[in-house]
Amino acid sequence: MDKYIGIIVAEIKELEAVKDIMQNIEEMVEYDLKIFKGEINNKKYILVRGGVGKVNAARTTQVLIDKFNIEYIINLGSAGALNDKLNIGDIVVGTELIQHDFDVTAFGREKGYIPETGKEFRSDENIIKKCEDIRISNIKIVKGVITSGDIFCTDIKMKEKIRQKFKSDCIEMEGAAIAQVCYLNKIPFIVIRSISDIPNGNNELDFNQYLEFASKNCAEFIKQL
Repeated sequence: MDKYIGIIVAEIKELEAVKDIMQNIEEMVEYDLKIFKGEINNKKYILVRGGVGKVNAARTTQVLIDKFNIEYIINLGSAGALNDKLNIGDIVVGTELIQHDFDVTAFGREKGYIPETGKEFRSDENIIKKCEDIRISNIKIVKGVITSGDIFCTDIKMKEKIRQKFKSDCIEMEGAAIAQVCYLNKIPFIVIRSISDIPNGNNELDFNQYLEFASKNCAEFIKQL
């Protein structure tokens, strides 16, 4: 049975950027999810757009794991920068994934802690090492913490609070949920995000302007990986 590397994205432009580097694409549908099987550099991949938010991401991850022989899962996409040293287009390789909006502090746990699984989900060390040699012209690539939550962060105070609380480099809406499902299924994973915006009160405009740019950087990263 063929093994596949799964790629999960949330946005159409992210999907299109990856499809552009795939060969021998075959389209299929599972549970109303449009799935693309194909190859990148002679390796077999499954690409799917799961939609925005943690529930959509988690559901999509489980479908891939249940229906296909998955070697590991990559979550690609855009993110808002929390680290002031990051610029539009730069890439964060997520070493740890945290759900910043998970809150059981009423029971004496720290913010982000999830009962039975803990606070941080760690990406696969072997895949992280493979990422260290990747270079993209004029793009900074860093390893760091990625935080996820069901909110598109536009508030500067929220940005600073999450940055300080979790030492996070960027913020998005799916990665940590995908990480949690992979952890529960014992499937290796990594989350790779390119900066499309910086929370500043108007960053939804930056997101729409730079999403395609960020998506193409992610696709180039995968092509090298």
